[in-house]
Amino acid sequence: MAETAGPGSGSGSDSSDLIDVFKALGNPARLQIMQWLKNPETHFGAYEPIADRQLVGVCVTHIQAKSGLAQSTVSSYMSTLERAGLVHPTRVGKWTHYRRDEERLAQVARAIDTTL
Repeated sequence: MAETAGPGSGSGSDSSDLIDVFKALGNPARLQIMQWLKNPETHFGAYEPIADRQLVGVCVTHIQAKSGLAQSTVSSYMSTLERAGLVHPTRVGKWTHYRRDEERLAQVARAIDTTL
């Protein structure tokens, strides 16, 4: 696959990378989850944290409860976001927590800026 030309092309954000990101964010529920994860205390404050949200992120059970989606759907959605590099998973006991990968999101923003 062709890499993007210009600055940022070595950042790991080639055209296929961007396509994966756009596909992941093209689903309204996944986009909403990413928006919620930007400010976890605001959006998940009603849920008792299992671990430090700023450090490890939000428990998948809380994402599932807030979204109202089936557990299997949320797991699939989070896997898609993880494969696109947009979230970072952390296991705490038997639960997986997710937080946004802000460095990766900045790379994507730079790649969009140089590519589009």
